[in-house]
Amino acid sequence: MNSNKEINEIDRNDANLDPISNEPGAHPVGTGVGAASAGAVATLIGATVGGPVGGVVGAVIGSVIGGLAGKGAAESINPTFIDTDWREIHITRSYADPNLQYDDYQSAYRIGYEGFDRAVSQSFNDAEPQLKREYESYCTNHGRAGLPWGKAKHAVQDAWEKASIDSNP
Repeated sequence: MNSNKEINEIDRNDANLDPISNEPGAHPVGTGVGAASAGAVATLIGATVGGPVGGVVGAVIGSVIGGLAGKGAAESINPTFIDTDWREIHITRSYADPNLQYDDYQSAYRIGYEGFDRAVSQSFNDAEPQLKREYESYCTNHGRAGLPWGKAKHAVQDAWEKASIDSNP
């Protein structure tokens, strides 16, 4: 794989660099969610069929396969491209406060489009409580006050709906 030094500046912005290894193509959230989900299911199946040993084997195999599937699913979203798109259009949105910058809305948009990808079979109203928890947790974990949910919700829902439209061309 190319080292980070060999990636030109334009490609670097689209490379989705791993925060630890600095290698392109990182999708730690998608990989983690896939590994955890498949590992749990495989553990149950393995334990049912093969007892405790089957559960351990199932967990290991399921986690590896799930991690790869999760990484593949996450690669269907290019957060750099989506972020650039929102950066250009956010000020045209009816809820956008002209006194606020894109950075004030960025995490709300991200929660919206990533949330849609994870819960594609749910409506926004059904997913809203989980999205609110994710948004508030994200702001807390990243040391940002963030917008209050009453304002952020509009951006989250907008990104959710745009992701829905974009996924059904």
